[in-house]
Amino acid sequence: MGGLSTPAHTAPAAFRAAVERYADRIAVIAEDGGALSYTQLDALRMQAARALIACGIEAGDRVAIWAQNRVEWMVAGLAIHAVGAVLVPLNTRMKGDEAAYILGKSGARLLVCSGAWLAQDYPLLLDSKRPATLERLVVLDDSTAALRAADLRWDDFLSLAERIDASAVEARSAALTGESRLDILFTSGTTGLPKGVVTGHAQNLRVIADWSRAMSLSPADRYLVVNPFFHSFGYKVGWFGGLLSGCTVLPHAMFDAGAILRRIAEQRISVLPGPPTLFISLLDDPARAQADLSSLRATITGAAAIAPTLIERIRRELGFTTVLTGYGLTETCGVVALCDASDDAETIALTSGKAIPDIELRCVDAQGQALAPNQSGEIVVRGYNVMQAYLDDEAATREAVDEQGWLHTGDVGSLDERGYLRITDRLKDLYISGGFNCYPAEIERMLAAHPAIAQAAVIGIADARMGEVGKACIVLRPGFQLEASELIAWCREHMANYKVPRVIEFRASLPTNPGGKVMKFQLREDAVQGAQSAA
Repeated sequence: MGGLSTPAHTAPAAFRAAVERYADRIAVIAEDGGALSYTQLDALRMQAARALIACGIEAGDRVAIWAQNRVEWMVAGLAIHAVGAVLVPLNTRMKGDEAAYILGKSGARLLVCSGAWLAQDYPLLLDSKRPATLERLVVLDDSTAALRAADLRWDDFLSLAERIDASAVEARSAALTGESRLDILFTSGTTGLPKGVVTGHAQNLRVIADWSRAMSLSPADRYLVVNPFFHSFGYKVGWFGGLLSGCTVLPHAMFDAGAILRRIAEQRISVLPGPPTLFISLLDDPARAQADLSSLRATITGAAAIAPTLIERIRRELGFTTVLTGYGLTETCGVVALCDASDDAETIALTSGKAIPDIELRCVDAQGQALAPNQSGEIVVRGYNVMQAYLDDEAATREAVDEQGWLHTGDVGSLDERGYLRITDRLKDLYISGGFNCYPAEIERMLAAHPAIAQAAVIGIADARMGEVGKACIVLRPGFQLEASELIAWCREHMANYKVPRVIEFRASLPTNPGGKVMKFQLREDAVQGAQSAA
């Protein structure tokens, strides 16, 4: 049984309960090996919270974080929760214009950001694009940007805590309710401009508790968080869920299979969620054969088509005993459905589990009527996990959540007789070939069964005769070779003719967002440009 059992309805109350329960246990280990106990992490949280109040941050104000996975992200996030402010995470792959849009749209008054990291210098990227509502940057490391008078380095920011008594933080935390806004996560922006998803304290804590129980998180776990902190997967059921369950959390900033294999062995990692691409990379890395992976216990994956053979390989070759898949959206605090640890490999690979407790899940037709088992329709969700609203966008909120409280996800799927959800596709990704509806996710799952294929993404492209046909973008497994004609012939043997991709493109990699989802819009743009060049 997992370690998360607190009945608290607000994030700071839940974290304080964890601190009291696990005081001297190690809460976090940084990539450089530095460790903090729960008591030490709590002291840093309080210091940062007092500093936020010293900066003039009021309850309900928006405070943003734009940084890679690191301990300071966790400290800042906990501090924002504690003072009743609203956390706004920013995608680390954003450029200045994109970040400025999120900061301006959210009205963030303060931004905690990295300095120079990899090929990015975050303050420099933002520089002249800073919205007027953003009053201050707190910069975590060196930057080449000319900081403004109000901007602070992290250590200087923390020193402001001396001006504020801890009782001010406690009063802010005590004033929160379960309905208070916890955070605003912006949608990925793969379709149109990002929208801010507003969610509250209590609903997120319930989702985290259900997810943690499914994963059987406990204080014995050492949880490596590779999923980015700006995403629900890395933040809510990532570092925050790990802390609430008493785990030792190990943030990891950049995916590198060799580095992760070493960290698993050296730190005795037991929990490692991630998208399928993470596990494909670990399985195919030559260093895996010599790596000690005996500590691995539990994982959950999703975000792409998965072959049952991959689930079996994750169990057999990586040693995980608990392998789950799930389904969720930013608009549902990150989770809607989960598999059970006892489910077989086919169920785990080909479904996204069943609705978590107290959540209603349906597949409906165009008139909103519930469909019979195994009939495909739009997936709708109702329950405590549905967002409060899209930020400052009543029209979009009404469009997404109907009068009966059903969130219309825009995803297509079916429920089997057990209530297990099978994702068919995004509504917008469906294409019609010769009068037949084609769902790319279904075709991708079939392609994933080919022994030479590591990843597959299918899109619809224009065709003079059929209206649209399928184009499959393929990444091969290392050491394998495959001709387009061979793959098409294989497809004709394994799927109905109208599903067979007519165009095959082999790629070294697929464009993905940091959550691991393939960015189909990029593939479509590439296809259009290729067609124009050939004309």
